[in-house]
Amino acid sequence: MSRIVYVNGDWLPEAEAKVSVFDRGFLMADGVYEVTSVLGGRLMDYDGHYARLVRSLKELDMDCPLGRDDLLAIHREIVAKNGIDEGMVYLQVTRGNPGDRDFVFPDPAATPPTVVLFTQSKPGLAESPAAKTGIRVISIPDIRWGRRDIKTVQLLYPSMGKMLAKKAGCDDAWMIEDGLVTEGTSNNAYIVTGGRIVTRDLSSDILHGITRAAVLRFAREAQMEVEERPFTLAEAQAADEAFITSASTFVMPVVEIDGQAVGAGTPGPVATRLREIYIEESRRAAI
Repeated sequence: MSRIVYVNGDWLPEAEAKVSVFDRGFLMADGVYEVTSVLGGRLMDYDGHYARLVRSLKELDMDCPLGRDDLLAIHREIVAKNGIDEGMVYLQVTRGNPGDRDFVFPDPAATPPTVVLFTQSKPGLAESPAAKTGIRVISIPDIRWGRRDIKTVQLLYPSMGKMLAKKAGCDDAWMIEDGLVTEGTSNNAYIVTGGRIVTRDLSSDILHGITRAAVLRFAREAQMEVEERPFTLAEAQAADEAFITSASTFVMPVVEIDGQAVGAGTPGPVATRLREIYIEESRRAAI
């Protein structure tokens, strides 16, 4: 069955959903995106994703073309039209189609943004087998631009990182800068050491993860100790546990880094419990 896709106010079969070759998202990666997970047909962390969308657009000198409630209605409608029970809604906003290629930003009054949404059905999202076995990661140099806090559509290096991991027979890569772990290719990175959850503090060095914010809040509510600071690759390999968080993986244990087992080499109790809490609380709060 063909998906129904939203393009600039129109609902179209995916084969008919198109944007211009002059769209700046295509030519310049001049746009941002968000991915909102769906469980039980309801949206998880929608308000966090909307707030980050607005912030990312503002950082690129763009206005958000839709208000919170209007965009929520579109999210709900696309979930219903495509019969999504477990999966994701992908949203992309670009600076639009100025009719030609130019490095200079077009006049926003004359060039409306391009807004696209589509769904991805992911049955079993909450019961991922990988959560029971954990994933293995490699380390790679972090050579991305300096504004990683903006969720842009420029994802070439993260894609290359995932392919490097695949070629190494692993699941993902953690990026390293000045000897310190920044984040995963599409996720935030954590270790558990001495009973503390350690994750890099927020700055322009990492994406301000919506799942990250929720997980840290739940961890503190559960009386877990959280320390926000950078950590080294060696510290991660010597940790008791490691894990990642993202909208599509929730909380996912990491059991090996560069061929070295983390802790016992199996998912640890902190990551396992945080995943349970996150899914339970997010299901309850989904809209």
